[in-house]
Amino acid sequence: MKGYIHSFESFGTVDGPGVRFVVFFSGCPMRCLYCHNPDTWHMGGMYMTAEEVLEKMCRNISFYRTGGITASGGEPTMQLPFLTELFRLAKEEGIHTCLDTAGILFREEEPYDELLKYTDLVMLDIKHMFPREHRELTGYDNERVFAFFDYLQRAGKPVRIRHVVVPGITYNEEQLAALGRFLKGKKNIESVELLSYHAMGEHKYKTMGLPYPLARTEPLSEEALARAYQIVNENRNS
Repeated sequence: MKGYIHSFESFGTVDGPGVRFVVFFSGCPMRCLYCHNPDTWHMGGMYMTAEEVLEKMCRNISFYRTGGITASGGEPTMQLPFLTELFRLAKEEGIHTCLDTAGILFREEEPYDELLKYTDLVMLDIKHMFPREHRELTGYDNERVFAFFDYLQRAGKPVRIRHVVVPGITYNEEQLAALGRFLKGKKNIESVELLSYHAMGEHKYKTMGLPYPLARTEPLSEEALARAYQIVNENRNS
């Protein structure tokens, strides 16, 4: 079985526990306004077997003993059978597996049960709590994201929540409070990480001849990020 891979990172330290071998899958249906990987949107790049991908990691397997492999992107679940095969092979080698996803393609009728058999951790990127704003931000509604989270909760699968805080978009007290209330009492959540918006990907848009949607948006300050955490935690713990 083969899949399209955009690139690899051999020393990932923010994509799951320990040192990770990060596989960036090609293809993503969303067009998030703050996306810093527009070069992963379209299917293409290296066309590889799951064995070939894992072999690249296993050349330095001792390096990843405290970590594992992370599938990122792009949106890895666009290539669900290939992703499942990669994680199956990784588990045969005793490698910790982590899926970094927005959950936007989830459908109960798809073989996600098979994927979860080989997935140790899910990092779920919640883009926006409100449907209209989520659609404006990504091009999609968010109902499948919440359905995916409910599915993970029923399965008891550990989840790390990620949420990008963008001035004028997600840096909004009502939106952040809703996120906190949504997370309240969820037993399978390992952690909640709020990420400051930055424009580090803007140069990629220029290289690709694309206009950068948030060209006039300032990066989030440390004070604003601290306030965002405060709002989420107050509503999550109240």
